[in-house]
Amino acid sequence: MKDIFSNYLLEKTAIFSTLFLLAFINPAWSRENGEKTIPGDEASITAGEELFNSNCKVCHSVHTQVIGPALKNVYERRSVDWILNYVPNAQAVIDSGDEYAVNLFKQFNGVLMTPFPNLKEDQILDILAYIQAETIKGPPPPVEEAATTTTTAATENPSVFSSVYIVVLFIALLIVLAMILVALFVLVKTLTRYLIMQKGLKEEEEKEELEESLNPLEFTKKPAFIWMIAFLVTAIVMKGLLDNLYTIGVQQDYAPTQPIAFSHKLHAGDYKIDCEYCHTGVSIAKNANIPSANICMNCHSGITKITGATEPSAEIQKIYDAVEKNKPIEWVRVHNLPDLAYFNHSQHYKVGGIECDECHGVVEEMEVMRQHSNLTMGWCIDCHRRTDVNTKGNAYYDHLVKLHSERSDEPLKVEDIGGLECSKCHY
Repeated sequence: MKDIFSNYLLEKTAIFSTLFLLAFINPAWSRENGEKTIPGDEASITAGEELFNSNCKVCHSVHTQVIGPALKNVYERRSVDWILNYVPNAQAVIDSGDEYAVNLFKQFNGVLMTPFPNLKEDQILDILAYIQAETIKGPPPPVEEAATTTTTAATENPSVFSSVYIVVLFIALLIVLAMILVALFVLVKTLTRYLIMQKGLKEEEEKEELEESLNPLEFTKKPAFIWMIAFLVTAIVMKGLLDNLYTIGVQQDYAPTQPIAFSHKLHAGDYKIDCEYCHTGVSIAKNANIPSANICMNCHSGITKITGATEPSAEIQKIYDAVEKNKPIEWVRVHNLPDLAYFNHSQHYKVGGIECDECHGVVEEMEVMRQHSNLTMGWCIDCHRRTDVNTKGNAYYDHLVKLHSERSDEPLKVEDIGGLECSKCHY
């Protein structure tokens, strides 16, 4: 009997030891069995930052309150399991009678957090990993002083000239030229009188002949001068005509009036809303796509409650009307390439790592959205010629980089991987 009992204890001890080792070696197995933990590796933090910026940043900040509460130490205020249940469906947690969720709902005037049913547990844990890292790092230093210094430096930079200075400089040059012409005429008249006195000319015809030979205006009557002026005028007119022909289809600085007075300066600048939150297709599709009214309502359905306004403004009411009538907002397209040109946003933004402002300008400072770049074929080709291909950590390019380095000391450019081939951009 004693031997049976001893064997039983040894067997159970072995089983529990094995389970403990499995849990220790494989954290994912532990999470599946109810032990949820926040990862701390760099890969999870980096992935969490990307997920936070694309899903959470529009309503939350780590250290300051935006539309929703600050998320600093959120994993200490609530358990990880609670957060994993709340993020996909906040309404369900509130309906269950959870005291903390109900109080949070009341604190923010009945504004319900947008549900994220498509976020997996591992993705939410990555977001928590990023929040934890930012909490430990602490709030960023104030940037007002740095911004002021940059602005002052740009203002004091003597190499930066506006069009006003160019016009003033042109007028000054014209004035100097006029003064030189006046001085030349005075000099010619003085020389003429001096020669008349020296030669002792008495006849009026002789005087007139001498004055006529020294008169600079007589040169303008010669055929050679007339042909030269005609050539210059023709060249200037042709140059202007060719410049105008090259601008056909170019809509740089085009800023149409939109059906709703949407301010990128307010949304992307003041509130730091990530571009990808509204333009959801930029990293996964050919088009960045215009946001639907539902994306607008993710925030605006609760802003009126938070601000305490009795009714929305006239512009915001247009969004409500579009949702109620189930009609899309007819935004006017600003950037429009010809049908013969192919452009893929995800290829440039996600794969190439090109930031939005490189093509669209400083959008967060634009009250009215405008076309920043000229978007011509030459502009695209210049970009392909000067842009380095980011091959780091991508084995797809290893052999190509090796071949390129054997014949050139310059880094691999987009033009070296077919960026100037006609069929890449034209059907």
